[in-house]
Amino acid sequence: MTWRELLMEGKNILTAGKIEDAEPDAWLLLEYVSQMDRARFFLRQQENAPEENIRQYRDLIRQRGSHIPVQHLTGTQEFMGLEFIVSPDVLVPRQDTEILVEEALKYVHSGMKLLDMCTGSGCILLSIVKLAAELNGCKEVTGTGVDLSEKALKIAQENRRTLGMEKTTALLQSDLFEQVNGTYDMIVSNPPYIASEVITTLSEEVKDHEPVMALDGGPDGLDFYRIIIEKSPAYLAPKGMLFFEIGYDQGEAVKLLMEEEGYEEVTVSQDLAGLDRVVYGTFNGRK
Repeated sequence: MTWRELLMEGKNILTAGKIEDAEPDAWLLLEYVSQMDRARFFLRQQENAPEENIRQYRDLIRQRGSHIPVQHLTGTQEFMGLEFIVSPDVLVPRQDTEILVEEALKYVHSGMKLLDMCTGSGCILLSIVKLAAELNGCKEVTGTGVDLSEKALKIAQENRRTLGMEKTTALLQSDLFEQVNGTYDMIVSNPPYIASEVITTLSEEVKDHEPVMALDGGPDGLDFYRIIIEKSPAYLAPKGMLFFEIGYDQGEAVKLLMEEEGYEEVTVSQDLAGLDRVVYGTFNGRK
């Protein structure tokens, strides 16, 4: 069987199994098995694939067909141009979340201290700190990632190590602010924001294979926003900023919560689809 035939087989199996991203997923798994990029595949597509690779690929396609996320099969996901290790213990980094990083980067400056609440894989914190230095030329930007899950923090620790960021970032196991000390210039968070009753309606990839504690935002999805907004002023330096990722229908609700707590210049930003995705504002100490 040639590499091309193997790819077509995988694509057809995933399509028949009604996997939403059948074609790109079939390719990603072939790329993972063969270690070939598209240019190399184009040159070698008519060559026979080794039997070991065929068996491995078919096994991965079978697992993907049972709705295991492709990122859990390859163990990685690209985010902000960086490669992150992922597992079932953390949310898979999504393109929507890049909007949060992009908005935060507009306000990062040299010497800033960041706090990433509900850090998960660490993708938000690590991306902001790394790109602030590499793209914006900011010096001595540091940050701390906080999560209640010990398993999630192990993944974040591995990402921190592989990106060479042990000197600029720290990780802390804490139930939100419980173990947090000191003040920060910016707090960023992609907290659990799915309403509890909605979780069962999500795709199998999400509801069956991603951590529920990273999804469940309570009856209306706003539980974590309320707590973080209420407690955050005590951990913000003067004119510190708070940034959230939100669900598409939560912009006005989170904006109002922030304004009621005393945040000013509260802004709702949209994603590439034109849906509300990020809310942020500045706290100046008056309420």
